[in-house]
Amino acid sequence: MLKEQSSPLVRADVAIAEAYASVGNVGIGFDILGHTVEGAGDRADVRRIAEREVRIVAIDGVITDLPMAAAENTAGAALLSMMHGLALPFGFELTLHKGIALGSGMGGSAASCVAAVVAANELLDEPLPREALYPFALDGEVVASGSRHGDNLGPMLLGGLVLATEHRLVRIPVPAEWHCALVHPHVVLETRKARAALAGHYALGEFVAQSANLAMVLAGCYRGDAALVRDGLSDVLVEPRRAPLIPGFAQVKQAALDHGALGASISGAGPSVFGWFEDRDSAAAAARDMHAAFLAAGHPSDVLVAPIDGPAARVL
Repeated sequence: MLKEQSSPLVRADVAIAEAYASVGNVGIGFDILGHTVEGAGDRADVRRIAEREVRIVAIDGVITDLPMAAAENTAGAALLSMMHGLALPFGFELTLHKGIALGSGMGGSAASCVAAVVAANELLDEPLPREALYPFALDGEVVASGSRHGDNLGPMLLGGLVLATEHRLVRIPVPAEWHCALVHPHVVLETRKARAALAGHYALGEFVAQSANLAMVLAGCYRGDAALVRDGLSDVLVEPRRAPLIPGFAQVKQAALDHGALGASISGAGPSVFGWFEDRDSAAAAARDMHAAFLAAGHPSDVLVAPIDGPAARVL
């Protein structure tokens, strides 16, 4: 009797992935700490092609006037980095669906990079672990911000709160009931402009204070100790220099603190503002007043309320 032969595995030529918004820096972790926020995201449709190149065929969504040349586009540059870094004998074709506005402080450029590389990874003959995609995403992020920082990329790749150094990603445990209120005013603040505001001299004492605050927040997250986080979640280094770029910032931050926030600050490079809370109800109540404070400053805003321990990018 003949044995039935098993049919060979057929590799897909198309993959779709979505990466969620994020809070970069989390105030006290400039360029190295961030977490995802479910509710907004970018999607990448990636096709494996025979030609050893990266082609962007379409960009749609909340913003469309982005470079179509792969090397000048964050997602395209990340795919080029993957193609060359892995010496792949094939290339990729990309369609990008933008759900996060650029210049929003919600990780819009990072989401495009991560969605693209996560989708492309599904098309490899031997897909890589998520951490191995990090260098390719960093190469894409450089196109948007001019620097290699992973505070948005890391959490998008792994999910939740992530410490992202140059070569390592470390997921930080956070109690499931802790929530973030993220409010995005309809104002554009380009990352490069926000980074330029940080030029100048810093006192040694500022670095010591910021280091202490970061340590307290990380320890508080590991221990599930809200009091430790509350004592540490205060940005003494970057926020004072960027706050003047955000209309109504002081009032929006105060609205979060008035609702018992563990802390509140600028999300990423701004202009979005976030607050951390011990439960969803407090975050939702604060978000309403934060929205009202931005409106009083002359700017409508969008609101997201979600667990701090948010999801990683996913393949659809």
